[in-house]
Amino acid sequence: MAVINELIRTEADGSISFGNYELASKTKLSDFEHEGDLYKVKTFSGITRLERNEMFVYESVPGTAVTEFKYTAGGLSFSVEGPEDAQITVEGEPQTEYSIVIDGNIHDEQRTNLGGKLSFGVALENADAVKVDIIKK
Repeated sequence: MAVINELIRTEADGSISFGNYELASKTKLSDFEHEGDLYKVKTFSGITRLERNEMFVYESVPGTAVTEFKYTAGGLSFSVEGPEDAQITVEGEPQTEYSIVIDGNIHDEQRTNLGGKLSFGVALENADAVKVDIIKK
């Protein structure tokens, strides 16, 4: 498993990676600039949270490591790993339908409320990184 020791970084493909579930205490990094936006990450064994321009983007309980996180024209995609199963919440567009695809299989279809949040569980125990695609319908 590969945690992000620098807490957040830009990858060669333009995506970002963040999170370190091995930390015993909450650690945060603010004002990380990526493509004109400012990101803030808080991470440790209990939670990983990402904000962009002071707005919620991603949260997992317990903490996870996220790689290749990127927005696409139709949603977002990333890979996630951690030592145990995790509950993940991501920000989508308000009142919009999404398909949640995990490792190529449709896991769930959800419609966001006015807040735009999507929540789903991911089985991570005994798994390598799990690929997640959130696709706007």
